[in-house]
Amino acid sequence: MLGAASRAGGRLLRGVSLPTRTAIRQSSGHEMKPGDNLPFSLDNPYKLTLYFTLFFGSGIGIPFLAVRHQLLKA
Repeated sequence: MLGAASRAGGRLLRGVSLPTRTAIRQSSGHEMKPGDNLPFSLDNPYKLTLYFTLFFGSGIGIPFLAVRHQLLKA
């Protein structure tokens, strides 16, 4: 019973063709290199280091600042 349903579905989709990944990539108009879809630039290593330090430093430092605030408040 399941085989008959899959054969019928195969006959319905026989003429349908989906765009391939290469056709989508070629139709974009320009070549994309790794890192083009990131919200920050990878071209300047010093700026990238500063961004990473601020991002991870704020996440690691906030709990310590919260504890310091609570201890000074008491």
